Amino acid sequence: MVDIEDHPEELRPKLRVTLLTHSYWPESSPPQRRWSALVGEFRKQGWEIDVVTPVAHSPGGSSKAFPGTAGRTFRSQTGPHGEKIRRVPFLPHGKRHLWRLVDQCFSALWTVPVGMLTRRPDIVVVTVPSLPIMAAGYILARLRRVPLILEMRDAWPDLARDARLVRGNVKSAFEVFADFVQRRANLVVTVTEGFADVLRSRGILNVATISNGLHVTSLPALSAPPMQREVFEALYLGNHGDSQNLETSIRASAIVGSRMHLHMVGYGSRRSALQKLALELGAPVTFHPSLHGQDVLDRYASADTCIVSLRDDWKSFETTIPSKTYEVLALGRHVTAVVRGEAARVVTEAEAGDIVANHPQALADLWHGLAEDRSRLVRTGASRAWVHHHADYGILSQRYMELIRGLLSRNGRAE
Repeated sequence: MVDIEDHPEELRPKLRVTLLTHSYWPESSPPQRRWSALVGEFRKQGWEIDVVTPVAHSPGGSSKAFPGTAGRTFRSQTGPHGEKIRRVPFLPHGKRHLWRLVDQCFSALWTVPVGMLTRRPDIVVVTVPSLPIMAAGYILARLRRVPLILEMRDAWPDLARDARLVRGNVKSAFEVFADFVQRRANLVVTVTEGFADVLRSRGILNVATISNGLHVTSLPALSAPPMQREVFEALYLGNHGDSQNLETSIRASAIVGSRMHLHMVGYGSRRSALQKLALELGAPVTFHPSLHGQDVLDRYASADTCIVSLRDDWKSFETTIPSKTYEVLALGRHVTAVVRGEAARVVTEAEAGDIVANHPQALADLWHGLAEDRSRLVRTGASRAWVHHHADYGILSQRYMELIRGLLSRNGRAE
């Protein structure tokens, strides 16, 4: 008789996962980057993955689909790792919250019947913050009679109150619904320990944390910026939205003046207002479109410091870590961290840079000090090592697979 422990990978049953997500390859978004990496690692172990997601389209919900690789509605498509992708339709919605919600409801409505067309899974995983897809994941798992993993990548529903999408002292239908699904999921996965603790404090005990991350080897370790430089270069790369409070960085750059330059890369709902503010203040700011590949690395290499920023008046952000944080840490650039809570803890543990208050003068003072003493910009490699040990997708995927195996074992299935 052959002992399965002697040949664990060869003899373990290969698991089948159905993933529901509002964004996937070939799009470029936080859920796409996270799950493309995880799916790639799952596939290396022979797991079969079916992904149900909208037809790939441009950011902002435009009607423009990605040519060639977007997939066709209701048709099966093979992904880059050999996963099977089934596409559901979407509605163009622009930037307004209401129409974005309508689009998400529309796509989630189709997710259940299309999910029933996939191979019968051992488990259903649904990744949020597209909240209507929570309902689709719950219904599909029930119809398939398999466990549900609910992945909360943002602090919902807390974030909705901070953003004033929900008001009043009485729980809204939205909050009741989110709590309902969280309590009935077989496992809730968060990306920060802080939000996991928040959920546990509410009596949701089936919670685990798998942080965001990256493949460290996919990024170079950048050499230190020059010790002599006339103009101090700061870089922000990411979403220009309400959550980041980038007005502080622009006002700070205006205080420092001509001896610095701030580069803002990306798009978002606040971009036009930020451009207007920079113009009014005469701030030394250049706005760049989204960059990819070598262009991103070149921009990082030219920077003296990289900004990680979240507004400080939303309590939910005390348990939020911007996904770009791990990228900057792995590259080894100095971090200007305009954050609190868990994000500040990570930057401190990784010895990655300076934590600063979300105030223009405080930020200007920091940048002035860094420009005066450029030796403070030189990193030791500790931040890259921290990412390697705590946030590399090779490690994170193993933890995720162990969680799935353990869950299935407790539910009397394979593994």
